[in-house]
Amino acid sequence: MNWIVKLLEQPAQGAKFLQLAPGEYFFVSLKVAGYSGILVASPAILYQVIRFVLPGLTRKERRFLGPIVFGSSILFALGLSFAYVALIPAALNFFIQYGGDVVEQLWSIDRYFEFVLLLMFSTGLAFQIPVIQLLLGLVGIVSGKQMLAAWRYVLLGAVVLGAVLTPSTDPLTQSLLGGAVLGLYMGGTGLVLLLRK
Repeated sequence: MNWIVKLLEQPAQGAKFLQLAPGEYFFVSLKVAGYSGILVASPAILYQVIRFVLPGLTRKERRFLGPIVFGSSILFALGLSFAYVALIPAALNFFIQYGGDVVEQLWSIDRYFEFVLLLMFSTGLAFQIPVIQLLLGLVGIVSGKQMLAAWRYVLLGAVVLGAVLTPSTDPLTQSLLGGAVLGLYMGGTGLVLLLRK
């Protein structure tokens, strides 16, 4: 488990971690193990959910199940990677530079991992937007043209989502996530328009 903790500590170069309470690092290790366990077990959990839902689906709906599950898994992994490579370093860099000449960067290891894990998993969930759009488009609840016409509301929603999902308050991280959400929405809209043709 130490290698996962060290991997998640890498974006915070320039900061030192402190254990502010007895057993804090132990509980951080448990938290990281829990999130990692959910991530590793997610294919088995997803398989059980599919087995439960499958009898209630028509033959046409079953045809789309495989590509949707595959696409959802890829998008979630891309969301985790995007958070690790772009969002977390941008947020940490902002905080390190903002007070670097005034205060020494000594961070609570528990608070740091809470920040990193929350940002990664919320970004992974935000990357599911095209899958939701595809499902809504295939069922016929919303058409691709309606999705395209709502771009102003989506832009506002992306800004709000970027502000809500990022645990930091820096504008760069919020803009990166908001831009990614907007790009994913437009990509999902294009996919729905293509499939309906």
